[in-house]
Amino acid sequence: MAWPRKRIAAAPQTTVQESVFGGAPGARPVRHGVTRRWSVAGAVLGVLVALVAFAPASWLARALASATGEHLLIVDSRGSIWNGSGVLVLTGGPGARDAASLPGRLHWRMSPKFQGWGLGLQLAARQDCCINGELLIGIRPGFGRMQLSVDNHADWLARLPAAVLSGLGTPWNTLQLGGSLRMSARELQFESVQGRWRQSGQLDLDLVNLSSRVSTVAPLGSYRLSVAADAGNPGVSTVRLTTLEGALQLSGAGTLVPGGKSRFVGEAGAAPGREDALSNLLSIIGRRQGARSILTIG
Repeated sequence: MAWPRKRIAAAPQTTVQESVFGGAPGARPVRHGVTRRWSVAGAVLGVLVALVAFAPASWLARALASATGEHLLIVDSRGSIWNGSGVLVLTGGPGARDAASLPGRLHWRMSPKFQGWGLGLQLAARQDCCINGELLIGIRPGFGRMQLSVDNHADWLARLPAAVLSGLGTPWNTLQLGGSLRMSARELQFESVQGRWRQSGQLDLDLVNLSSRVSTVAPLGSYRLSVAADAGNPGVSTVRLTTLEGALQLSGAGTLVPGGKSRFVGEAGAAPGREDALSNLLSIIGRRQGARSILTIG
């Protein structure tokens, strides 16, 4: 006796094309979608790379103006952020009429640099009039932070004519200083964490053989303004003004808090026997208290 045979329906065959791309033979919508997305991503990446590679020098100029409250500008910028030049100008800030430019042009180049913990950048700047060789600035970006460091080891970084201070406005435009400014640094770094800047190391600005058009005494003297990190207060820097030598005696101290309330109190006086010769200058510098003049900022 033969058993009746049951017809077993054959399972529908799935082609390789259907299993991979999820459609019937000849239909490729998913593959086309993936290809399109990769094309768009590649185009966007190409645009970003081009923007970075050919970013104009004006981008660096805008960054410097923003970081300094428009007190230090780069005008007539040429080239790119990677290799460019411009004229440095000191101003009194937004809307100020006073301005003073440094002689010649500032030239810079920026290149990638491998650090101990990753890839960073190094900015090398030179200006024949003022910079000692090249000023080397290390730039180390990170997640939510940015670190800038002065990588030079020379005795001094830059020497500028004191006359450029007139670009900052009152009282510098009245004093019309002569002499020179010499800048030096020791292990100087600035780090931004969540938008707040803090300093480590020290920056010194020496005002050498100063003179003024409002005083017959020349030179008035030499002075040092130091800005150093306060080890006990992260994010706070101490400011100290001292007299190195001269008929005009200057001193002062204060604190510098980026984004916060800064304060400086200074005092000016005359060396013995020079009171009459410096009387007019002392009245311009600050508020007179007898033989002294008091200057308060903040």
